Amino acid sequence: MSDIGIGIVGGGYMGKAHAVAMSAVAAVFDTALRPRLEIIATTTKAGAAEKARQFGFARATDDWRQLVTDTKVDAVVIASPQDTHKAIALAAFAAGKHVFCEKPLGLGSTDSQIMVEAAQRSGLVHMTGFNYIRTPASQLARQIIAAGEIGRITWFRGEHTEDFCADPLQPASWRTRGRPNGNMGDLAPHIINAAVALMGPVRSLCAEIETVHRTRPSASGPEAVTNDDQGQLMCRFASGAMGHLFISRVATGRKMGYAYEIFGTGGAIRFDQEDQNALWLYRTGDPSGRQGFTKILTGPEHPDYKAFCLGPGHGTGYQDQIIIEARDFLAAIAAGKPAWPTFADGHMVNQVIDAAWASQDRRGWVDVEPIEGDREPA
Repeated sequence: MSDIGIGIVGGGYMGKAHAVAMSAVAAVFDTALRPRLEIIATTTKAGAAEKARQFGFARATDDWRQLVTDTKVDAVVIASPQDTHKAIALAAFAAGKHVFCEKPLGLGSTDSQIMVEAAQRSGLVHMTGFNYIRTPASQLARQIIAAGEIGRITWFRGEHTEDFCADPLQPASWRTRGRPNGNMGDLAPHIINAAVALMGPVRSLCAEIETVHRTRPSASGPEAVTNDDQGQLMCRFASGAMGHLFISRVATGRKMGYAYEIFGTGGAIRFDQEDQNALWLYRTGDPSGRQGFTKILTGPEHPDYKAFCLGPGHGTGYQDQIIIEARDFLAAIAAGKPAWPTFADGHMVNQVIDAAWASQDRRGWVDVEPIEGDREPA
């Protein structure tokens, strides 16, 4: 076993989640590499010092450049706004650091293409943060599909729906300003990643994207909303299967509506993140009069569950998904090879989003640009 110095850029919601994950991952999974919380960077010295005290970092800085060049930092976790991703990642690779970057990868596919090229030139480990697909239930769904247990897949429906912007009187904020902070930049990457992980690449799509609440209250009066609230995508996967995605931040009543339904010639699967410890499975081979969806409660027999709990049905949670991500990142560094999802996988998600915007502009079907590089099989 050996330790590995971790630097985290960002001390907000995701910065804390990654700090907790790096503190816990060695105990949960008995990893060969043992994280050492070396330095955290936030926008102010006082704020960074407070986060270092709270999260258990040895040092703090208000300059991310100091973090990425620090000799005691071996790997960098980028948990800062996406307009900072490219500069931090490129500097980290240049300094010889492995990089984990939260989704979405940069401001769009222009940024992510540059980040992919830098990652590949560096020969270092790089991962994009898509945590929801790592629940034991979704990992089980991937196994069932890969094993052909529900036959040839004919249709996929996915959604990521939340209601944090459903109230039209909610004041304007950073979330309502600028395309990268909109619904397609914020929520869409997660369910697109799920679709690709479960179904394979998207070949073509037709999208509609809209702003439902066009103004928001602010201290100076009504402020125009400059990004989108919801979108829908009809798509065709490279496998030939049909699909549909719906993404919304104004879906009244939905809190974590990361959900999918998959039909195959031999069965079907349903999943909803609001009940993340259950997977619903239908098998056509069951006898007449006994057919129907069966609720499978995740337990120690399912991927990554046993490391957290020995009791079936007791469940895992959001933070556990981040710990699983940390395990995968450390395992990739220890093995010296890429691990899914790489920066190329993050770039693929951005390409689908670009295609959706192009479809919205053209009012029709568009092809999704194929990606070259070290994409790992989903």
